[in-house]
Amino acid sequence: MGDLYLKKSLGQHFLKDEEVLQKITDAIGDLSRFKTVVEIGPGMGALTKYLIQSKPDNFYVVELDDRWAAHLLQTFPILRGKLIHQDFLQTDLNFLQYPAHIVGNFPYNISSQIVFRIIDYRNVVDTMTGMFQKEVGLRIAAKPGSKDYGVMSVLAQAFYHCEYLFDVSPESFNPPPKVMSGVIRLKRRENKTLNCDEDQFKKVVKTAFNQRRKTMRNSLKELIQDKAILENEVFTLRPEQLSVTAFEQLTHLIFPAR
Repeated sequence: MGDLYLKKSLGQHFLKDEEVLQKITDAIGDLSRFKTVVEIGPGMGALTKYLIQSKPDNFYVVELDDRWAAHLLQTFPILRGKLIHQDFLQTDLNFLQYPAHIVGNFPYNISSQIVFRIIDYRNVVDTMTGMFQKEVGLRIAAKPGSKDYGVMSVLAQAFYHCEYLFDVSPESFNPPPKVMSGVIRLKRRENKTLNCDEDQFKKVVKTAFNQRRKTMRNSLKELIQDKAILENEVFTLRPEQLSVTAFEQLTHLIFPAR
């Protein structure tokens, strides 16, 4: 690999296990039905070589590292004009067309931010299939009542069906990370809007989980103007007991429409 060493600062752990790569490819399925497909952080192109076999019309890769960008263009000439040499979090995504599919072995240090960016672009991003640190993947897909259920679970599941697909061991990577990994899939819900104000919803969710061991009565007291609503049974619960719908209803209760 010459000077194509890995940069820890970019969270680079590249997949080398062909069996896992095939498993991810199978989970992604036929890409031809998507108008735009974007792979984030392709690195050496281990997954890229599988994805281009589907011949998706508008297939782009986003790679920040200069060396890997040059390597990808040399290895896959088909990527000329389709390689975005930037940080995904800074990339203008207005080129995406619905339905778009975001895929990749995501850099773990920005994986949560990638999910929030996808939520922001839910009008065009229909599906995401990605590799995460296992504990992050479990949090995104966690159901109410579980210890992993939190802010990321609620905000992601408000707009996407979230499914944890399978584990990936450290030995599948070069270099091996110190944690287990997991592949998850997000599939957009038909209803892309909430039954309440989105900013107020986020505020309620984040405030509630900021003190997750407390009941809603105690964790949300700073947000409540009308103390009469505290008679509602929901305030006796803890945040991990509330579904997305319950958080929507709670937001309505705290911030009634004027």
